[in-house]
Amino acid sequence: MKPATLLSLLFAFFCAACGASAAPSDGNGSAAAEGTVAAAPAAPGEAIAIFAGGCFWCMEGPFEAKGGVSEVLSGYTGGTEPHPTYHQVGSGSTGHTEAVLVRYDPKQVTYKQLVELYWRTMNPTDAGGQFADRGTQYRPAIFVSTPEERATAEASRAELEAEKRFDEPIVVPVEQAGIFWVAEDYHQDYYKTHALNYSTYRSLSGRKGFLTKKWGIDVGSH
Repeated sequence: MKPATLLSLLFAFFCAACGASAAPSDGNGSAAAEGTVAAAPAAPGEAIAIFAGGCFWCMEGPFEAKGGVSEVLSGYTGGTEPHPTYHQVGSGSTGHTEAVLVRYDPKQVTYKQLVELYWRTMNPTDAGGQFADRGTQYRPAIFVSTPEERATAEASRAELEAEKRFDEPIVVPVEQAGIFWVAEDYHQDYYKTHALNYSTYRSLSGRKGFLTKKWGIDVGSH
């Protein structure tokens, strides 16, 4: 078998990553029941940030490792279908994109610091998806809830553009946050529960190499 063909097969196997084959079975050969619920609002003294940067499995780790962050949830936002399932979102028909909701203590970490970390987790020049995952269901975006968040996100985006770190323009939109639907349990902390699959997918998808080249380190590697 040619090396290129072998690599393609390995990629297809592990990249089921953000694909339908990741869904667990109910033991009878069919996908386990799915369903999503809206994320709870921020608790007193807590704040929430929402970021979309392609496959949500690749977005959890960098934020969970950040001091002041208490929880990171994978989920779906930006669409109109209520209670969307993974398979519905994956079809690209609901208008949602995969994203992460970050709960944090604003006394320990600022929203600006989280936005700056976000830029280091994805490719801000690609509006059509991220790395191997293509389509609107993987489109990047920063979802904001207040005018202050919008101003901070837009200012940070302008600063990144001015750095000229990337050859192409920064195309990540800043959008008004809507309902965040928490993804099915088997998606949460995937980088921990399926460490080998995750690590292989992150490398073969091109994310690891891209981020290492642009920033000198891939903050999502574990």
